[in-house]
Amino acid sequence: MLDIRFSSALQAMLYLAAAAEGDGPTVSSGRLAQALGTNASVVRKLLVPLGVHGLVESSRGRSGGARLARPAGEITLAEIYRCAVGEKPLWACRPENEHVCPVTTHAAEYFARLTAEVEGAVLQSLGYRTLADALREMRGLDRAAN
Repeated sequence: MLDIRFSSALQAMLYLAAAAEGDGPTVSSGRLAQALGTNASVVRKLLVPLGVHGLVESSRGRSGGARLARPAGEITLAEIYRCAVGEKPLWACRPENEHVCPVTTHAAEYFARLTAEVEGAVLQSLGYRTLADALREMRGLDRAAN
């Protein structure tokens, strides 16, 4: 099963970034849920780690909602990724079996090293991109499509 937490968190953050530039910085969980095609309770759960790590601020009540806690140009996609997936590794290794040859003896260690290397490259790439960069790229896609 594919993990969609990062793409969901990124889409929510992009929506909040666009809202901060436009009609108002605070967006209700219902409005975010509609944009993500899910329900408000899922959105609220998605926002919790983003709030804990200082990327989003939330307020309760009738006029409450979520907004970016920092400017979009100061939030990296790596931060959003880490908030969304936590410390869950990119891939999981197969369970170890009896060590009968060099492959079965070292497969788990090799795979753990490979996973760490690939995840480091992913985080490095995401670290170079800000939320503002991503919003700009998405607007470019919109212009190209029209």
